[in-house]
Amino acid sequence: MAEAAGAPEAEAAELRARLRAVRHTVLVLSGKGGVGKSTFSALLAHGLAADETKQVALLDIDICGPSIPKMMGLEGEQVHQSGSGWSPVYVEENLGVMSVGFLLSSPDDAVIWRGPKKNGLIKQFLRDVDWGEVDYLIVDTPPGTSDEHLSIVQYLSATHIDGAVIVTTPQEVSLQDVRKEINFCRKVKLPIIGVVENMSGFVCPKCKNESQIFPPTTGGAEKMCQNLNVSLLGKVPLDPQIGKSCDRGQSFLAEAPESPATLSYRNIIQRIQEYCEQRHLQEEKIM
Repeated sequence: MAEAAGAPEAEAAELRARLRAVRHTVLVLSGKGGVGKSTFSALLAHGLAADETKQVALLDIDICGPSIPKMMGLEGEQVHQSGSGWSPVYVEENLGVMSVGFLLSSPDDAVIWRGPKKNGLIKQFLRDVDWGEVDYLIVDTPPGTSDEHLSIVQYLSATHIDGAVIVTTPQEVSLQDVRKEINFCRKVKLPIIGVVENMSGFVCPKCKNESQIFPPTTGGAEKMCQNLNVSLLGKVPLDPQIGKSCDRGQSFLAEAPESPATLSYRNIIQRIQEYCEQRHLQEEKIM
C-alpha cells in the first residue's frame, strides 16, 4: 500500500535516531471500541513494569478518546519540555506515559481534528518524546483501521515493530471487525503477536459458576484464530474490580493478585515477552 510506504529518508533517520534505544515495540489494536483495548494496554504496561529491571513506555495515540491518563492515575498531569524533548509523565521510575490527554486543559475537552493534524501529533510524539533507554514501548491505538494506524505503522517502519496484539470480545459482532484488523495487519506487513479474548465469561464470586455474558455464538476468538492461523494469547474473564481499579488509576494486577483475570493477564504478558525475545534473537541472527 502506497500510504504505508517508508517515510521520507530524512524523517526516517530522525525517527530512527530518537527510537534507537527502544528494544521492543508492541501495538495494541482492536476492531471495535469498548472491548477493553486501553485497559489491556494499561495492564500490559503495569505487568511488564512489575520487573523493576525493565523500562516500560506507554504511548496513547487514541487521540479522540484518550483514556490512558485516567487509567494510569495521571489525570491533570502536564507534559514538560527539556533540552532533549518532551518528558514523559512517570507512574513509577520505570514506567513512563505520553498521551494527548496531557495536552488538554480539561479531560472533558473534545479533540476535533482531521487526519493530517492527528498524524502530525503522532509523528511529534515519536520524534520529540525523550523516552531514554526503553525495553518495551506499548502503543495504545484507536479502534478500527484509520489514519492513525497507517501513520504509526508508516513512521515505525523506519525503526522496528515486534508486532500487534489484537483485543476482542467473544461475540461475532466484535470478531467481524477483528477479521478486518487481521487483514489490515497482513496488508501493511505488521506481524501479529496474537489475539486476546477479553470479557470471556464471568465467574460468580459466591457460587463459582461461570456465565457467558457475551456468548461466543460462532466459536469465539479461539475458532477465529484457528481459521485464520493466528495465535490466541489467552482469554481474560470479566471481573468488576478491573473497572473499579481503572477508574481509580490503580493497577488491577496489584490490587487483585489472586483474581482469575490477573492470572490470565500474567500468562498473556509472559507469552508476549517470549514472542518479543524470540523475535529479537531471530533478528540478531539475521544481522
